[in-house]
Amino acid sequence: MKITVRYITLIAALITGTQLWGQGSITGSVIFEGKGPRMRTIKMGADPVCSAAHTEPVKSESVVVNGNGTLKNVLVSISAGLDGMKFEIPEEPVILDQNGCTYTPHVWGVMAGQTVEIRNSDATLHNIHSQSKQNRAFNFAMPKVVKKKNHTFDKSEDPFIIKCDVHPWMRTWAAVFDHPFYTVTDDTGKFTLENVPAGTYTVKAWHESGKKLPAQTLEVTVSDGQAASLDFDFTRTAK
Repeated sequence: MKITVRYITLIAALITGTQLWGQGSITGSVIFEGKGPRMRTIKMGADPVCSAAHTEPVKSESVVVNGNGTLKNVLVSISAGLDGMKFEIPEEPVILDQNGCTYTPHVWGVMAGQTVEIRNSDATLHNIHSQSKQNRAFNFAMPKVVKKKNHTFDKSEDPFIIKCDVHPWMRTWAAVFDHPFYTVTDDTGKFTLENVPAGTYTVKAWHESGKKLPAQTLEVTVSDGQAASLDFDFTRTAK
């Protein structure tokens, strides 16, 4: 009998209990209805290193409406339908960089147990302070001579803030998952969840604005090897 790589992988998955990723995908956009709010300019003059890092004004990323009428920085993830499935933790780390006294990325996800590599690309002091509730919160300094620290989160957790106590405008949102099916919309408002097993799922779109842009969920069915599509439509609530 000819043993294929796929067959070997299947046997390994059965032995370890790890769920094989599928060959389907979920794609779509997060549309924004109405006029977007004015993006506030961040004042960095309190730290000369921060202000010197930019030749143009730096704008707040709390609500970013793209030129094509979509939303950036929306966290899209499968929130239901994966019960009983197990997935390997990626070996490659998630990179959280402090560069120009801003966090990059602004919104991001990581799997529980996966390494988060926190970098300091600035020639100044930062203090990284997590506001996590399910995971143990951390609070540590990164002087300009400390360029890298690693951290892992042990439990799944809804999005929470990580901030810099030295530079109060510096905030990033992190979410911890027990699966790999999450992503963040880009400057075209699009998203793709890849390698999704066949099945019916609830997909959630979350934005940091909370009450102004409440989270939304939609149901979608994925067939093996096929691309399912769905679009979210956000309207900013009035003050």
